[in-house]
Amino acid sequence: MRKTKVSINNEKLHASSEILRAVAHPLRMKILEFIDQNEEINVNKIYNTLGLEQSITSQHLRILRTAGLVNTQRDGKYIHYSIDYEKLGDSVNAIHRFLQESGK
Repeated sequence: MRKTKVSINNEKLHASSEILRAVAHPLRMKILEFIDQNEEINVNKIYNTLGLEQSITSQHLRILRTAGLVNTQRDGKYIHYSIDYEKLGDSVNAIHRFLQESGK
């Protein structure tokens, strides 16, 4: 059995857990995919096109915003969402590194 020395940074661990929690839900993945296909889109188009309730869409977008996976830009009464590809890429790379180090 191989023993691995693990150093944990609590701040990074918390941020990572928020990101993983955000992408672990199928509806949030669907929302991210829809935003990705449109580069930037407002919340009305998201819930109308995906056939979701406005309140549920807003709750899921809040979780994605909190995790830092989407950016927002206000244009009058509309909020436009786009994906923070750098943050998402960093998260994917971190998961790959973890899996490589753990031998999986």
